[in-house]
Amino acid sequence: ISPVRLLSNGVTAFISITRGCDNMCTFCVVPFTRGRERSRNPESILNEAKDLFEKGFREVTLLGQNVDSYLWQGQEGLKKEYAALTEEEKTQCVSFAQLMEKVALINPLLRVRFSTSHPKDISDDFLRVMAKYDNICDYIHLPFQSGNTRILELMNRGYTAEYYKDRIDAIKRIVPKASISSDIIAGFCSETEEEHQDTLAMMEYVKFDFAYMFTYSERPNTLAQRKLKDDVPEDIKKRRLAEIIELKTKHSLERNMTYVGNTFQVLVEGYSKKSKEELQGRTSQNSVVVFPKEQFKIGDYVSVYVHNCTGGTLIGKAIKD
Repeated sequence: ISPVRLLSNGVTAFISITRGCDNMCTFCVVPFTRGRERSRNPESILNEAKDLFEKGFREVTLLGQNVDSYLWQGQEGLKKEYAALTEEEKTQCVSFAQLMEKVALINPLLRVRFSTSHPKDISDDFLRVMAKYDNICDYIHLPFQSGNTRILELMNRGYTAEYYKDRIDAIKRIVPKASISSDIIAGFCSETEEEHQDTLAMMEYVKFDFAYMFTYSERPNTLAQRKLKDDVPEDIKKRRLAEIIELKTKHSLERNMTYVGNTFQVLVEGYSKKSKEELQGRTSQNSVVVFPKEQFKIGDYVSVYVHNCTGGTLIGKAIKD
């Protein structure tokens, strides 16, 4: 049964490749509400992607709480750590890198995105597959949550601040055109002012294109709610979040300014919010571009020269290939 896609624009679609999560971050309820992680049969994923392409969709996003840990071992629910598999078992598995390659090979006109990656699992092998195919979009959502290792340990994130930087360095080395977004939590349990400054320093190190930013709030039945004290005052949380938002806004504008003067292939997704005489779509880097409609229509790929920008939008004009 094909999943129902409400409010679809007929151009982009989502395909779930895993369900549940095994990571047990202390602030998160997903493992309790969705259960242990299960990977879908790759054949069913490929069939769904092919069907969507034949119906006119031109972009699919592979979804999972942690897509990098996707691993099909011949049966849903059967999951062993990859390192624990025998060499023969490994040859019978499909990893996330292999799955992405299979989806990318469906058709070069089918764009492929993915979300969400986890810093502890995103590998150089996957990044090399990403760099190999033009239709795998140059965009990675890689939540870091905090720039301080002690706070990351309290969150049970499974990596240090230095390891996160290592993964950022790998992305910039292997996929240099990639844009990077993140999730950031301000005021997690016992966070000090110095540890908050570490988060701002991490933002300066990466200069994210986008970010989803929140103050910490307890979720019932999570380990943090049961074992840790939510002891950062609300006014301090809000002030720290405001500083994070201000810095992210600065970085977003800086990143968009680097795109001005360049030409991008844009997949048209709809009309501009301001005018039916303008279209909007996204670049491979997931940046929104607005440009005059002219003869183009929704679902087209259009080469757009970017001549201006705001902090959230690129402004351009279509050019002939």
